[in-house]
Amino acid sequence: MKDYLTLRLPTELARALTRWARTRRVPKSAIVREAVARYLAPPAPEGPSRRVTGRELAARWATMPHLTPQEAEDFATDLASSREELPPLRPAWD
Repeated sequence: MKDYLTLRLPTELARALTRWARTRRVPKSAIVREAVARYLAPPAPEGPSRRVTGRELAARWATMPHLTPQEAEDFATDLASSREELPPLRPAWD
């Protein structure tokens, strides 16, 4: 990271940050970065989301493109062959 920021916190806030970081075993800087990111994130839409009825869902499903049986079979074959062609993943701890 290239940008640095020095913060001056009230004593109680600094102690709370230290306790939080110690109990979760994470750096204080990571907690502050996450807090700033959440603070600056776009707000969630207000109000409850509208529920979709089964009839509306069926109407939407009918308008979506669907694969023909042959296209679905070709797609499944392509997926299976691509899995075989990929090299095996090494465990992250090696």
